[in-house]
Amino acid sequence: QVQLVESGGGLVQAGCSLRLSCVASGRTDSTNAMGWFRQAPGKEREFVARIRWSASLSYYTDSVKGRFTISKDIAKNTVYLQMNSLKPEDTAVYYCAADIKGWGYRRQASEYKYWGQGTQVTVSS
Repeated sequence: QVQLVESGGGLVQAGCSLRLSCVASGRTDSTNAMGWFRQAPGKEREFVARIRWSASLSYYTDSVKGRFTISKDIAKNTVYLQMNSLKPEDTAVYYCAADIKGWGYRRQASEYKYWGQGTQVTVSS
């Protein structure tokens, strides 16, 4: 089992920045990669970013490339999502998730086994 706890969400104006954190505990040695997803009201959960736990590989959905950066601190079992130049369309509940099976570019929510409770990000125009 892997437990995930997100933090760092909030209400900001367009153009501002936020940094989300996700602390992992439990069987973190079983984790191949960590991902960030988001879900806006009335929409499906969508992939945002992914980072390999033991390699310097990261992936982003097109809409956040150049604005968001995923990073990790293995010693702290923590994954971050730095979000710059936020837009109203970034408003959503953001979830971190752990992938214990795959190694490549996996962007389907069903491919991630463990999930955090989510943190709300609201961007006003």
